Amino acid sequence: MIEIQDVAARKRKEREAKLSAYRKGRIYVPRDAIDLSQYPLSKLTETERIIVHCDATAIVDLIRKRVYTAQEVLRAFVKVAVAAQDVTNCLSEVLLDEAFHQASKLDQYLENTGNVIGPLHGLPVSIKDHIKIKGLDTSSGYLGWAYKTVADSDALLVEILRNAGAILYVKTQTPQTLLSLETDNNVFGKTINPFNRNLTPGGSSGGEGALIACHGSPMGVGTDIGGSIRIPAAHCGLYGLKGSVARLPHSGLLGSHDGMDAIVGCVGPLTRSARDLELFCRVMLDAEPWLSEPALLEMPWKRGVANGEGLPDKLAIAILFDDGVVTPHPPITQALNKYKHALARAGHDVIEWQAVDHQNGWDLIAKLYLLDGGAEYYETIRAGGESEVPQTEWILKHAQGRDPYTPADIFKLNLEREAFRSKALAHWNATQQRTVSGRPVDAILCPVAPTLAPPHNTTSWWGYTSHWNLLDLPGAVFPVDRFTATASATYPPLPHSRNDLENFIHSQWNPTTYDNTPICLQLVGRRHNEEKLLAMLNVLEKVFKENAL
Repeated sequence: MIEIQDVAARKRKEREAKLSAYRKGRIYVPRDAIDLSQYPLSKLTETERIIVHCDATAIVDLIRKRVYTAQEVLRAFVKVAVAAQDVTNCLSEVLLDEAFHQASKLDQYLENTGNVIGPLHGLPVSIKDHIKIKGLDTSSGYLGWAYKTVADSDALLVEILRNAGAILYVKTQTPQTLLSLETDNNVFGKTINPFNRNLTPGGSSGGEGALIACHGSPMGVGTDIGGSIRIPAAHCGLYGLKGSVARLPHSGLLGSHDGMDAIVGCVGPLTRSARDLELFCRVMLDAEPWLSEPALLEMPWKRGVANGEGLPDKLAIAILFDDGVVTPHPPITQALNKYKHALARAGHDVIEWQAVDHQNGWDLIAKLYLLDGGAEYYETIRAGGESEVPQTEWILKHAQGRDPYTPADIFKLNLEREAFRSKALAHWNATQQRTVSGRPVDAILCPVAPTLAPPHNTTSWWGYTSHWNLLDLPGAVFPVDRFTATASATYPPLPHSRNDLENFIHSQWNPTTYDNTPICLQLVGRRHNEEKLLAMLNVLEKVFKENAL
């Protein structure tokens, strides 16, 4: 019988034992080092360095052409992943022995047949902790679940990845409860941002963000119910996609509130390129997952649309600069303006998105997250003999002092949600009155958060991501730049604070706090139009490259 107080120590010791066989000496990191992102690369050979700087699309092509073997690719990423764990604490479960066995089998198959197993043949893929992998513990950030939730089967998306030839080798850190935009739990501890150790990598897919940012994985799988893919992607300088509900396979996950369908989370990829987002979606939907998961819509991936077929020559883009609750910090506003000017110079139709009801939207989705008043979260935490980490305390305060909602209450909240969505849809359609083309806008360009990656335990506004979960609209995050704090730089003053929350977030603005952190933006599209969204992202990136001053 494992005593509660021993659980965390045992989990960490077991993780270390599995990693130590693949570690040749620890990497020395000076105590005063802030940027940790290059340390995990310090012991690579030149060939390994080339491999880990390739995106997933390039890797599978190079393996198929026999430039590299699956074992060579896996070895390079494992070396970085082990070092990334040392400097960021990004990993949870480890299956390296099994991964190398699989890589050997894949290499032998390619050698014997001249063919690949599938479109991801030999690609290492990292998996967020609460996504089930058969035989692995699935604690999902809870002490009380450790050693008691070993998966007896693979999640559907894991099964699809295996059939496509991917190699699963590590699982990554999540926060306690999963309902958090930072990554901290009492099982494995806090994950830090590799670009600035004083800042969070985001959550709840924060382990994925930190690992991929270090080049320890070419493609990771996360989940998103309020920003949990997009926030880590933004804080770690990556690409991330939250699709619409019922598009990508979502069965086989272990978390609290299973069965709650007032707001449903989505599985999605975190990657190093836009084309890798498309690769992940294509592999998932080419496998016809709706034949295995009843909740999914039968919507095959439209590859031509994702590659730009049917897009108008000139897009109509609305830019959301301010959601009416918290004005973003200057680097984010500057990035939006750069895209605004680049799009205009290229002849695209650009208007400003007029924010509607973002505070009301947050108030509503917070109720939908916590229909039971947080009871299940509290019960699970107490059963594990642990206490709430700071971000858990923060979100659970949103239900403090009230009873669980009754069925009648929930019916009313669902009606409120649908009315909110109807109003938002009408608002989008009405943009046709303000565009040059007379068409409604094709997409919304907006912040991912009001700040760059913030200091640990200070995330306090989800509205730039959770709003789109409430509306069930797909959102893609993409990197723009890296922020550098310089003594000579000047920034426009922030406007007068409209509320206590904005006052707090504006008080956080100090350029030195955010030095070296990524700047990312978010593109939001129409519901169930993930292909068009990714096609438009390609256009935006091309326009910015060609027209940015």
